Amino acid sequence: MQTNNYAGPLVSGLMRRIWAFFAFAGLMMTIQTSVGATQGDLAEFQRQTRLKYDLKEAAFTANDPEPILTRFYHPDAISTGPDGHTLVGRAALRPVYEELIVGDVKVESYRSFVSGDAGWDWVNFHVTPPAASGEVPSTFKMLFLWERVDGEWWSHGEMYVNGEFDIK
Repeated sequence: MQTNNYAGPLVSGLMRRIWAFFAFAGLMMTIQTSVGATQGDLAEFQRQTRLKYDLKEAAFTANDPEPILTRFYHPDAISTGPDGHTLVGRAALRPVYEELIVGDVKVESYRSFVSGDAGWDWVNFHVTPPAASGEVPSTFKMLFLWERVDGEWWSHGEMYVNGEFDIK
C-alpha cells in the first residue's frame, strides 16, 4: 500500500495552525486581562494621588506645611527645580514650605503611569499668591514620583520647571 507523502505535512501544518490559533487566543485573553488590571490599577492610583493633591492644596489654603511634610512626602523625598538645586528629605523641604506656604495652589494631573507599587504623575502646579503680595500667578510643569508603602502612596519627590501642559 502506498502512503500519501503529503498527508503528514498537511495534517501537522493544520495542527500547528490550530495550536497557534489557540495559543494566540490565550495570549490575547491574558493581555486583555492584564490591560484591564492595569487600567484598574491606574484608576486607583489616580484616585489616591488625587487625595494627596487635595491634602496639599488644603495645606496651602490653611498656610500649614505640616500635612505636606508628614502626610504627602516620603521621609527621603527629593525635590529638584529648574536651576538644578536639589533638596533631600523632609528636613530640607521644611524651610522651603514654611516660607512658600502662602497663597493657593491647584494640582492638575496631566499624565499618569503606575506599575505595581511605583508610579509617576506629570502635573500642572498652579500657584496663586496672595493679592497683597503683588506677585503674579504662575504654573510649573511637575513630575511627581510615587511609591506605595503598606497600601498608601507617598511622594518620593518631584522635578519641576516653569510652564504648563496643554490639558483639554
